[in-house]
Amino acid sequence: MSRKVTILGSTGSIGRQSLDVIAACGMEAAALAANSSVGLMEEQARQFRPSIAALADEKAAADLRVRLADTNVHVLGGLEGVLEAATFSGADTAIAALVGMAGLRPTLASIREGKRVCLANKETLVCAGPLVLEEAHDYGAKVYPVDSEHSAIFQCLEANRDRGEVKRLILTCSGGPFYGKKREELQRVTREDALQHPNWSMGAKITVDSATLMNKGLEVIEAMHLYRMPAEKISVVIHRESIVHSLVEYCDNAMLAQMGAPDMRLPIQYALTYPKRVPGPSTPLDLWNCGPLTFGAPDLEAFPCLALALEAAKTGGTAGAILNGANEAAVGQFLAGKIGFLDIPAKVEKAMSQVRAVQEPTMQEILDADAAARETVM
Repeated sequence: MSRKVTILGSTGSIGRQSLDVIAACGMEAAALAANSSVGLMEEQARQFRPSIAALADEKAAADLRVRLADTNVHVLGGLEGVLEAATFSGADTAIAALVGMAGLRPTLASIREGKRVCLANKETLVCAGPLVLEEAHDYGAKVYPVDSEHSAIFQCLEANRDRGEVKRLILTCSGGPFYGKKREELQRVTREDALQHPNWSMGAKITVDSATLMNKGLEVIEAMHLYRMPAEKISVVIHRESIVHSLVEYCDNAMLAQMGAPDMRLPIQYALTYPKRVPGPSTPLDLWNCGPLTFGAPDLEAFPCLALALEAAKTGGTAGAILNGANEAAVGQFLAGKIGFLDIPAKVEKAMSQVRAVQEPTMQEILDADAAARETVM
């Protein structure tokens, strides 16, 4: 069970909810790191009094240093400052919640210190899964999932740890704000439409990924690495209510599901307290009033990002880095109003067709694939 925690991405949605859990469970926020949110980082630093507060943006860090001059909080800036927070010896655990590829190096830095790593940054495993998990093994680090779906799979697998008896992992998917729409209808959707998720309150990038179903595709790749399962043994099911967070089907056709209210504080807490369960701040599930639960197949024609991710999952190697790099760049353009919603999968498909996937890549080859994919999108 964690006692002293570093939060990488403390000002984001997962980071803020992690602080709720830490406060409720009597843990200590030992170090906080984020990109550039000066005002919120100042609030967090004053409330939780971490030893370190780091901002990747040097100018923002300089501002924060002035704001916190009357405290004992050590303010750091730039990537090196974030890496120092990630490796801080005063923390036994790191919550890896930085968004996108930017989270890879800090997550690896925490792993190399042998920490418990609560992984909310799915891109780390999508882009470099085998390398990351090999380093976790070599350095004795424990990696626990924070995504609600992967936490659910993790909990269901606790019932039977013989992977040979697992028939299938089933990841649930809300379907996002555009569930039921046909491809032609999606040509007209706006940035504001895409950011209206029906069940979860998340950052802009992951909310758009949920709208395109890319988020679920990234989770398939992440599940392959976390649970050492081939893509053929991982399925996606649309479950609009977000009450069943995922399921495991066993060889005897029994299915185990983990259920709960759509509240990310529960999987965050389980990653921090495993193998213990303790009272916490998450919302209890009211079975009498949650309504009927529905399940259906995803529409791969209307939402081709999921199909592209499944293709990358089967290809392996740097295909995940190509997929993710192109998607990050395309989503950034969509959020900036430069491209339409359906341009996102078109640009990702272009990158996957133009950038060659390398098998058993080095870290440099992964970074090169990411950069090449982003270049095709620009």
